[in-house]
Amino acid sequence: MAGNSQRRNRRTSNKKGAMVGSGGKRRRGLEGKGPTPPAEMRKGHAKQRVANARARNATTRPTPRRGAGKGSNELVVGRNPVVEALREGVPATTLYVQQFIDSDDRVREALKLAGDRGGIHLMEAPRPELDRMTNGLNHQGLVLQVPPYEYAHPEDLSAAAFDDGEDPLIVALDGVTDPRNLGAVVRSVSAFGGHGVVVPERRAAGMTAGAWKTSAGTAARTPVARATNLTRALEAYQKAGLTVIGLAADGDVELQDLEVLDGPVVIVVGSEGKGLSRLVGDTCDLRVRIPMPGGAESLNAGVAAGVVLYEVARQRRG
Repeated sequence: MAGNSQRRNRRTSNKKGAMVGSGGKRRRGLEGKGPTPPAEMRKGHAKQRVANARARNATTRPTPRRGAGKGSNELVVGRNPVVEALREGVPATTLYVQQFIDSDDRVREALKLAGDRGGIHLMEAPRPELDRMTNGLNHQGLVLQVPPYEYAHPEDLSAAAFDDGEDPLIVALDGVTDPRNLGAVVRSVSAFGGHGVVVPERRAAGMTAGAWKTSAGTAARTPVARATNLTRALEAYQKAGLTVIGLAADGDVELQDLEVLDGPVVIVVGSEGKGLSRLVGDTCDLRVRIPMPGGAESLNAGVAAGVVLYEVARQRRG
């Protein structure tokens, strides 16, 4: 009877209150947490870091460190190479012409181009002297001396962009040894509104006459900086608020899905075949792949940089 009484009391109880286990929180749970804050206000989001960097740089500009050394003198040897270098505006200090040379159209054009440009010394030299200068190369009576290139410091590139009120757009090359690839990257950076190119000091292509030629004259207005240590240069960019994006065939995100290209960024391009070195790859904030429906395994540095820079320009216009 006692058991029946207890069951009847539970069924007929009119006691009000929260159900056991709710803790009285059911109503608060239904209230929700409000609308999702924008990306710029979410802690840890890439866009929040970009917004913070913009705010910092609005009041404090990084002090530029002008100059990162010079390259070395270079000689362009042979009639066709000399004429092509002069046509493309490769900087030059002296045009050496062999004494008693058999003149042809190329020799005459070289002399005219050098004379029209101004600032290029014309020197006549005996053949043995030109042989000595070129270590016996087939100079064909024409030798053009290219002065050392004056490299910027990596921090100069971002500082100049911030001073102009723009988000830096920089391309860094990791292990790219072909000067023509460097020249092609410089040309793409110039075409899509970038602020410069960074190359390592060692085991990398520099601004040679070949790079100048491939840049089609854009190297005159697009600075190239040289980094003693590329990894440390990238870390300095990160501290300044730039997002470092590495191109990799096994990247975690596809290029068109990247959401940080409208902010300050560094695009890191590795060598064809080897890709990014381990330390540089580990330093990148994001590793991005370029979709290639055609099935190609990789793109050379010049083409890869051009594809990414176009996407950056597209997103920034939008």
